[in-house]
Amino acid sequence: MELTLLLPGLLALGFACQWLAWRMRLPGILFLLLAGLALGPLTGLFDPQAVFGTALFPIVQLGVALILFEGSLTLRFREIRDLAPAILLIVTLGALVTLLGLAWAAHVFAGLDWSLALLFGALCCVTGPTVIGPLLRSVRPTAAVAHLLRWEGIVIDPIGALLAVIAFDAVVVHGQENSLQLFAATAIAGLAVGLAAGFGLAALLRRQWAPDYLENFLVLAAVLAASSLANALAHESGLLAVTVMGIVLANARALDVEHILHFKENLSTVIISLLFLLLAARIEWPSATTLVAGVAVLVVATLFVRPAAVLVSTLGSPLSWRERALVAYIAPRGIVAAAVSALFALRLEQRGFADADTLVHLTFMIIIGTVVIQSASASRVARALGVVAPDPRGVLIVGATRLACQLADLLRRQDVPVIVADDDWNGIREARMAGLETYYGNPVTEKAAERLPLAELQWMLAMSSSSEMNALACLRYRDELGRKRVLRLPVFAPGEAPRSGNAVAAQAPELVGPDTTQAGLEQRLDEGWTLRVTRLSEAFGWKQLREKFAVAPVVLFVIDERGELRFAADGALPEPRAGWRVGLLGEPEQRT
Repeated sequence: MELTLLLPGLLALGFACQWLAWRMRLPGILFLLLAGLALGPLTGLFDPQAVFGTALFPIVQLGVALILFEGSLTLRFREIRDLAPAILLIVTLGALVTLLGLAWAAHVFAGLDWSLALLFGALCCVTGPTVIGPLLRSVRPTAAVAHLLRWEGIVIDPIGALLAVIAFDAVVVHGQENSLQLFAATAIAGLAVGLAAGFGLAALLRRQWAPDYLENFLVLAAVLAASSLANALAHESGLLAVTVMGIVLANARALDVEHILHFKENLSTVIISLLFLLLAARIEWPSATTLVAGVAVLVVATLFVRPAAVLVSTLGSPLSWRERALVAYIAPRGIVAAAVSALFALRLEQRGFADADTLVHLTFMIIIGTVVIQSASASRVARALGVVAPDPRGVLIVGATRLACQLADLLRRQDVPVIVADDDWNGIREARMAGLETYYGNPVTEKAAERLPLAELQWMLAMSSSSEMNALACLRYRDELGRKRVLRLPVFAPGEAPRSGNAVAAQAPELVGPDTTQAGLEQRLDEGWTLRVTRLSEAFGWKQLREKFAVAPVVLFVIDERGELRFAADGALPEPRAGWRVGLLGEPEQRT
């Protein structure tokens, strides 16, 4: 098949897999792996090695370098210092226990020599956030479990990649003359290039050497250049270099890397999709012996290794035994294990390692097994253990406008958890100065879905000044929260919107009701109207409250006597009763 047809076909198939995963609330790698296996070993329709030839290794190598760089950009030391001891232990001591336990299982059941077995353990000791996120949204565990698993996935991803790179370097130089010197040279080259590239790039970005629209281009070129330079100085040191480079940038002072993360997130989604299809299609169908060994390793990893790692990591923590059991059950592997194992297998094959294919087979069986089993059963396990989070109460407000921030502050003062999300830095900065919880970035991306506590959210209010952003936010979160829980505040009044903005109308109910727009409410704020909450009583009810105003106030929400929050949607709102709290925008002067 010609590349002109193959590449668009792979991109279309990758998109279809990611979209299907989003619709079914399952990890995208599950469908990508199954599609790749269907293209390759099951049907023989696509052989990446035959199509790309010698270019396959550089493609995979550069793709993995970008993925590892994006992962390492999330590792901030200042956040690790504030983490609970259990999280620190699970990504250090727990990772070591997992590495050694998986290595032992691979050595005993699959017959790998200890060098390859240790490499396998290093590859599979990671749990990726791209897999954990969808699981947490479907399982909805307690906050303690969700935070522990989410931070483990974020922190251990680059740490596990670094361990795998070091373990691979040890395997490659094992048995050669001057192996200690060769290993030292590899490690030194990776560290030196990574540190130099990281600090140098940080200085360029800090001094705004390149204009804003070229910064992502500069970072992309620097990552690929650092990887290639390190590999030229010492074989297999490129991945170590980009990992160190990302860690340096993530922890550089007075440097904002959020926009780089956004770009890398979108790029990584495409790369991950293509790599999984390529790597899964390249796998040869394992022998019966390897299948049996893989199942045995999977059983040991799930029933013994992971529980042991969690047990030693959470001793003395405030987690209950039920919460520890759920943490011990949920440990799906992700992109780092798949991509890096396939990359290393290519190099190991070139160096004559006979068990390189077995390493890949075991890794992919661990990935598929953990993702499939835990996606299908984690919710039931959580319910059986009784560690499902209570009904969500939180509100996600998309948009950091003045009205949105004032509404968020009003809800927060009523003990309602609120998060303001926007990619407008000025608005987010004002929200943070007001003490609000915020998310800076595009709120409709997969990265936002990983970072935002969606399991704790009950409502989404699209209040951005961009009609397009509001439309995308409504589409993104209506399946997560329900169509009636996703509301929008129109930017334009009927007849004022451009053609692109009219498409929003059918996507979600309107906050407040017809003819209410952001411009109209902002104008009332300019006129001195204020947001406030009034508690009703038997003596002072809804009728008396309305009579206090010469001009009818704009009722935004009510909170009943049980604490249930309801927003006005399309003009529909139950009449408030005694004991309810009414949130409204009212004129400054009230009748006496």
